[in-house]
Amino acid sequence: MAVHEILKMGDPRLLRVAQPIAEFGTPELKALIADMFETMAAANGAGLAAPQIGVDLRLVIFGYTKNVRYPDAPPVPPTVLINPTIEVLDGGRTEGWEGCLSVPGLRGVVERDERIRYTGFDADGTPIDRIADGFHARVVQHECDHLDGVLYPMRVKDFTRFGFTSVLFPELDPASDDD
Repeated sequence: MAVHEILKMGDPRLLRVAQPIAEFGTPELKALIADMFETMAAANGAGLAAPQIGVDLRLVIFGYTKNVRYPDAPPVPPTVLINPTIEVLDGGRTEGWEGCLSVPGLRGVVERDERIRYTGFDADGTPIDRIADGFHARVVQHECDHLDGVLYPMRVKDFTRFGFTSVLFPELDPASDDD
């Protein structure tokens, strides 16, 4: 396993639409997933998309028991999600603070769908079909945005609620939003 460099906003590779994965269960795919989990853990992330490490594939991982970057967030089950689709369910939209490993040191308020159904596949090609709400739904939407070349600042509507984590949330560990 290896910790990869996380691309930063401004890198054109983060703006591409990622390609679907055609083969599941390969040693290369499993090694990539292991590297992604190690990279996410090293950066205290809640999730990571393959494009964030320069891999142009429709693959996201997410999940944690406790996360220093989001201390009040409930646990999210560790998940490998390949070729995901998201269906919006009832529940409306809600605003919430987001950060991103590709946009270190900054946070912003983003409106997201409160309740979603996400589908896709795990590393072996087993179908995944889950309903998520709240922070879990937010994490899935945030990570899947990366697969379409969208970074959360592109979704910020009110830039009076966008800024440096150290200013907005001084109680957080100052290293928790850095890489």
